[in-house]
Amino acid sequence: MGEFDLIDRFFKRPPRQAVVGVGDDCAVWTPREGHQLALSADMLVEGRHFLSTVDPVHLGHKALAVNLSDLAACGATPQAFLLSLSLPRADEAWLSLFTKGLFDLADAHACELIGGDTTQGPLNIAITVMGDVPNGHAILRRNAQVGDDIYVSGFLGDARLALEAFRGAISLPESVFSIARSRMECPDPRVGLGQALRGTATAMADISDGLVGDLGHILQSSHVGAEIDVSLASNLMSTATLWHCPEDLALTCVFAGGDDYELVFTAAPSSAQQVQLASEMTNTRVTRIGRICPEPGLNLRDAQGRSVKRTLLSFDHFG
Repeated sequence: MGEFDLIDRFFKRPPRQAVVGVGDDCAVWTPREGHQLALSADMLVEGRHFLSTVDPVHLGHKALAVNLSDLAACGATPQAFLLSLSLPRADEAWLSLFTKGLFDLADAHACELIGGDTTQGPLNIAITVMGDVPNGHAILRRNAQVGDDIYVSGFLGDARLALEAFRGAISLPESVFSIARSRMECPDPRVGLGQALRGTATAMADISDGLVGDLGHILQSSHVGAEIDVSLASNLMSTATLWHCPEDLALTCVFAGGDDYELVFTAAPSSAQQVQLASEMTNTRVTRIGRICPEPGLNLRDAQGRSVKRTLLSFDHFG
């Protein structure tokens, strides 16, 4: 099977919103009137971002999910994506499963594949996703205000817990490992919550490298600091992390685990009711964990407000 046969068989679909989609030199896509484009790109490399044993359905899902999570973080609506795929060989069985995971998630968010590239080489998946957001309503990292509350969606730590189990650092019951592994391999991008928070959240980021690091991007961009109540950490832990992980490792998983693809965002205290409404509308759990303060840096405190001395570092590809 040649390259263009592969594209035609597994990736070419009739264009929906695109003027021209897969099969030409360029895709042509017209953004909606009154909206701004939101674009993001992510790459998944075998051995770095995923194991060779991962289910191809899960891999197809995650490849797009991590990009949709970026759109969620700025409150954008997914529209289209480009896929660049390096494959060791044209494995028809693998491609059938990979594209199932990819297109099931794409269809769930009405996000169409409109172009890309394929080549032979080590397994590498690169996606550029495009969305739109009403003019002036993108939620950016740079607008957190002193006094804002800090919130996190969903649960944190399960993906890191699964990684520690893969590494042999912790032993988990099969049922627990299965849940944690699913969270690592099939994250749920919080697209609906991101859109529901437009006009409410002052700043937002998706948690891909760990809460400490991704909240840190908001603090740096907004030129502010933050205080986090460590006693609230248990509220961010799923049952898997809470009951099957030593306390020290649990805190590492929650604050610096990465691969969660939840949202961390800030909002004025007066917006607490709107935050709760967005949570209810999208059936997405939201937890308040701290507040924005003027002093730079991230300060961890206990329930009594005392400083907690602990070093927590998020993932860095070149760190």
